[in-house]
Amino acid sequence: MNFTRWSARLPGTQRRAARTDRGSVPAARGEYDKQPDPVTDVPALEDLSVREILGELPALVALVYGPEHRVAYVNDAYAAAFGPRPAGATAAESCPELAELGLFPLLDQVLRSGKSRTVKSRKARSRVQHQPRGQGRARGPAEAARDKGPEGSYTVTCTPVDCKGTGGVLVFAADVTDHAEAAERLRTSERRHRQTAVTLQRSLLPQELEQPDDLRVAATYQPGGADAAVGGDWYDVITLGAGRTALVIGDVMGRGVRAAAVMGQLRTAVRAYARLDLPPHEVLQLLDGLAAEIDASQIATCVYAVHDPNEGRLVYASAGHLPILVRAEDGTVRRAEDPTGPPLGTGGWIHTSGSISLPPGSTAVLYTDGLVERRGEDIDEGVASLERALSGANGSPQVICDRLIRSLGITADHDDDVAVLVMQYPSRTGPDAELFHNAALDLLGGVEAAPRARAFATGVLASWRFPVELRDLGVLATSELVANSLQHGTPPMRLRLRRTDRRLIIEVTDGDDHLPRRRRAEPADEAGRGISIIATIASSWGSRRTPGGGKAVWCEFALPQ
Repeated sequence: MNFTRWSARLPGTQRRAARTDRGSVPAARGEYDKQPDPVTDVPALEDLSVREILGELPALVALVYGPEHRVAYVNDAYAAAFGPRPAGATAAESCPELAELGLFPLLDQVLRSGKSRTVKSRKARSRVQHQPRGQGRARGPAEAARDKGPEGSYTVTCTPVDCKGTGGVLVFAADVTDHAEAAERLRTSERRHRQTAVTLQRSLLPQELEQPDDLRVAATYQPGGADAAVGGDWYDVITLGAGRTALVIGDVMGRGVRAAAVMGQLRTAVRAYARLDLPPHEVLQLLDGLAAEIDASQIATCVYAVHDPNEGRLVYASAGHLPILVRAEDGTVRRAEDPTGPPLGTGGWIHTSGSISLPPGSTAVLYTDGLVERRGEDIDEGVASLERALSGANGSPQVICDRLIRSLGITADHDDDVAVLVMQYPSRTGPDAELFHNAALDLLGGVEAAPRARAFATGVLASWRFPVELRDLGVLATSELVANSLQHGTPPMRLRLRRTDRRLIIEVTDGDDHLPRRRRAEPADEAGRGISIIATIASSWGSRRTPGGGKAVWCEFALPQ
């Protein structure tokens, strides 16, 4: 490419001469005013002045030549941005902006390879020339370099050219400051939106898990990486009373603040429904209808499980969620693979409950799909990997949570959020086992049932070395619960006493499914005060329907610490 000025001019800008055999003669009179034909009189590229074209470009253009990258030319836009540059000076001395843009290695590479190279969104500060009024002197490169203006972003293309018989590089820099600032504002907005969603997500999750008497529980939530929108993963642990505990984990199929808001509503609803002490499948049935009312366009998966230490089983219901994993004390891992229903919010499905054995020494793991799902891999392979990791995981629930996260390769840059809930049902030996006891008595009915129940409770509570005041309250509560069952219930009837390290639990079951309610008894009433007495003397009380029909009525007393 030759940057000398061509003498040729555009066609039609000078008078043409008509040639004859005798030489050049003036053109005919009518030809002086003839306009160029836009079809036939096409300007030739060779007729254009490169210097004029580059000088009028809004982009910044500079030409450097030789191994020292000496300046041959800068256009007006370049001079306006960074100041004039003397011809023949090395770029290292006169063009500090090229160093700021990190172009010197690129210039060397272009000279060696003979191929163009482009870098995007490099930042440099313009050099503003201060020219006082009345002075026409232009400041030199060293002076201009000291006058720093605003920082701009440039996309730069370096193209090899032939300059005066030596290798040269044409530097073409497009000012993309507006685009870069718009992109940065968008990224800032996305980060703010993500942070809002993460904050909302974490605030809606339990800040501290309830710790049941019989179980050890821990959970972990990890949002996805910066490029992944926050999802709707959630979990909870709910003590139901009488030693029973509900565990729940779910995943709203959506992203961002909306998914987190739906998650919060579902979690609140689960806690409310759990207080009704319903079977797991009935809780999911209620949640299914609520999810459709909250947002019909979003669905959620969920598994709700209830642990009863008296049964030694985990009863659960699943709405499209991944199976619970249970690790036995010997390291064997089993899946809770009873049939599951569709996700919440789909409607038209009757959910059912399943169960899996959970003897002492077992560990159960509930998790969301972000832990096991990988692109290009079947999700069953991920669950199998989790089973292998759980098989060798020992320690406290929190240690197991952390170990599973590491074993499955979950990092801060993971493309999905992850929730893990680990529950252990420890086997107790030694002094610890002395704090947990059970005793039960079948009530055959008749007038002798109440005295037998009081005598049984008196003996058991004395053997557990409770204070006298607590023993008396326990016997009174036993008498009222048994009397209520004898009057309003049907056989079979059973009294169960249970102590943990923190409370005394008294429970009576019978074959009638009508749940008692606390009511105000009138002075003339001969009955109706039993439940009121229980509610007054006990720390808490409740009732629930039992599988297969019947009910259980229970109360608890906190042990002195």
